Amino acid sequence: MVPLPAKASYSRPMNIQDPKAGRLARLHYGDGEYAVLSPGTHVICAVTGAEIPLDRLRYWNVDLQEAYVDAQAAAKRHAQLKAEGRI
Repeated sequence: MVPLPAKASYSRPMNIQDPKAGRLARLHYGDGEYAVLSPGTHVICAVTGAEIPLDRLRYWNVDLQEAYVDAQAAAKRHAQLKAEGRI
Protein backbone atom coordinates (compact mmCIF):
# COMPACT_ATOMS: atom_id res chain seq x y z
CA MET A 1 0.00 0.00 0.00
CA VAL A 2 1.33 3.43 -1.00
CA PRO A 3 1.02 6.08 1.72
CA LEU A 4 -0.91 9.23 0.84
CA PRO A 5 0.90 12.56 0.90
CA ALA A 6 0.30 14.62 4.03
CA LYS A 7 -1.46 17.39 2.11
CA ALA A 8 -3.34 15.38 -0.49
CA SER A 9 -5.84 17.33 -2.54
CA TYR A 10 -9.08 15.59 -3.37
CA SER A 11 -11.86 16.76 -5.65
CA ARG A 12 -15.41 16.70 -4.41
CA PRO A 13 -17.32 13.46 -4.88
CA MET A 14 -19.32 13.49 -8.11
CA ASN A 15 -22.67 13.13 -6.37
CA ILE A 16 -22.34 16.34 -4.37
CA GLN A 17 -23.99 19.18 -6.27
CA ASP A 18 -22.80 22.74 -6.51
CA PRO A 19 -25.02 24.84 -4.20
CA LYS A 20 -25.59 27.35 -7.04
CA ALA A 21 -26.54 24.66 -9.58
CA GLY A 22 -30.07 25.19 -10.82
CA ARG A 23 -30.45 28.43 -8.89
CA LEU A 24 -32.50 31.32 -10.30
CA ALA A 25 -30.41 34.45 -10.87
CA ARG A 26 -31.72 37.98 -10.32
CA LEU A 27 -30.52 40.47 -12.92
CA HIS A 28 -30.88 44.14 -13.72
CA TYR A 29 -31.16 44.48 -17.50
CA GLY A 30 -29.44 47.43 -19.15
CA ASP A 31 -28.75 48.50 -22.72
CA GLY A 32 -26.60 45.70 -24.14
CA GLU A 33 -25.57 44.36 -20.72
CA TYR A 34 -26.97 43.18 -17.44
CA ALA A 35 -25.85 43.31 -13.83
CA VAL A 36 -26.13 40.31 -11.53
CA LEU A 37 -28.09 41.18 -8.38
CA SER A 38 -28.21 37.62 -7.03
CA PRO A 39 -25.97 34.90 -8.49
CA GLY A 40 -27.50 31.90 -10.15
CA THR A 41 -27.39 29.76 -13.25
CA HIS A 42 -30.47 30.90 -15.16
CA VAL A 43 -33.40 33.30 -15.52
CA ILE A 44 -36.99 32.60 -16.64
CA CYS A 45 -38.44 33.69 -19.99
CA ALA A 46 -41.33 36.12 -19.42
CA VAL A 47 -43.24 34.70 -22.40
CA THR A 48 -42.64 30.95 -22.38
CA GLY A 49 -41.59 30.28 -18.79
CA ALA A 50 -38.50 28.41 -20.07
CA GLU A 51 -35.25 28.46 -18.14
CA ILE A 52 -32.55 30.49 -19.90
CA PRO A 53 -28.94 29.71 -18.87
CA LEU A 54 -27.09 32.98 -18.34
CA ASP A 55 -24.49 32.08 -20.96
CA ARG A 56 -27.30 31.86 -23.56
CA LEU A 57 -29.22 35.00 -22.53
CA ARG A 58 -29.42 37.32 -25.54
CA TYR A 59 -32.86 38.96 -25.44
CA TRP A 60 -34.42 41.17 -22.77
CA ASN A 61 -36.50 44.30 -22.30
CA VAL A 62 -34.85 47.07 -20.31
CA ASP A 63 -38.08 48.95 -19.55
CA LEU A 64 -39.99 45.89 -18.37
CA GLN A 65 -36.92 44.14 -16.88
CA GLU A 66 -37.91 40.87 -18.60
CA ALA A 67 -35.83 38.15 -20.25
CA TYR A 68 -36.81 36.23 -23.39
CA VAL A 69 -35.61 32.80 -24.50
CA ASP A 70 -35.27 33.78 -28.18
CA ALA A 71 -36.12 36.40 -30.80
CA GLN A 72 -39.56 34.88 -31.41
CA ALA A 73 -40.50 35.24 -27.74
CA ALA A 74 -39.25 38.84 -27.73
CA ALA A 75 -41.26 39.61 -30.90
CA LYS A 76 -44.37 38.00 -29.40
CA ARG A 77 -44.06 40.15 -26.27
CA HIS A 78 -43.47 43.27 -28.42
CA ALA A 79 -46.64 42.51 -30.43
CA GLN A 80 -48.58 42.02 -27.19
CA LEU A 81 -47.38 45.36 -25.81
CA LYS A 82 -48.23 47.09 -29.09
CA ALA A 83 -51.75 45.58 -29.09
CA GLU A 84 -52.22 46.84 -25.52
CA GLY A 85 -51.08 50.33 -26.55
CA ARG A 86 -48.14 50.24 -24.15
CA ILE A 87 -45.61 51.05 -26.87
